[in-house]
Amino acid sequence: MSRPDATQLRLPEAGDVNRIVPPSGITSLLTAFVAAAMAFLSVFALALWFATERLAARWASELAESATLRIAAPQAELDAELAAALRVLDQTPGVTSARALEVAEQRALLEPWFGPDLPLDDLPMPRLIEVTVDRGIFDAEGLALRLRAEVPTAVLDDHTRWRAPLITGAKRLQLVGWLAILLIVGALTAMITLAASASLAANARVIDVLRIIGARDRFVVRAFTRRFTLRALIGAAAGTVLGLIALAAVPQGASAGVLFADLRFRGPEWLAPLAIPLLAAAMAFLATRIAALRRLQETA
Repeated sequence: MSRPDATQLRLPEAGDVNRIVPPSGITSLLTAFVAAAMAFLSVFALALWFATERLAARWASELAESATLRIAAPQAELDAELAAALRVLDQTPGVTSARALEVAEQRALLEPWFGPDLPLDDLPMPRLIEVTVDRGIFDAEGLALRLRAEVPTAVLDDHTRWRAPLITGAKRLQLVGWLAILLIVGALTAMITLAASASLAANARVIDVLRIIGARDRFVVRAFTRRFTLRALIGAAAGTVLGLIALAAVPQGASAGVLFADLRFRGPEWLAPLAIPLLAAAMAFLATRIAALRRLQETA
């Protein structure tokens, strides 16, 4: 095949830049599909991250503002010990409220563990007091010492040993969410880089002709980056919309369990899913630009 005559060819104008990269084909479909899939997964990863953050904050707040007092006195002394404990709690600074749980309430707490057929009447059950406290004023150690002197059978649990593991578990779930988002970002970047490299290789002859007629490498780079950025933007936007629709279909409320009961975006959190298409487009722009520059340097 004879080499094109540079005098008979013209340098493409700015409006011709999009014609260099074919608008359809496997690379086009692959880029849009991968961007849509990654955006879809990102919606759920972000929703899980925010839900876990709210769950950790709620657990920390609820457990920090509550305590439990257990009275394990003999049955004959139980009522007197309970009254004495309530009197001490009423006089303790930082205790905003104290309520003795009814026997029926304590049975309801035990049923999930032992079943409804457990003969609790034959078992010595301690009495529980639900205490609400103000952590800024409440002195758990001072109250424990006073109870030891006035109500020896009382055991105070300020939920410290329960609060720390729950918060740690929630933070680890947040870390898993971050790792999932990073993997999604890495996978999308890798796939767009491969698609751009394949498209550059398939259009090697077109690039050679452009160089012959005087086109600079930055012109070629601009053509590929524009095309792949647009594909990623459209695909990610579609995947984000599908992800939000699927998220709305997730069961909510008590029937969905503790974590999934709050799998929603709230307030400023909506900025995160709305930014997914823009982030995907930015990643596509950078990945395609780097791949194009590297490919052109290799074939220079």
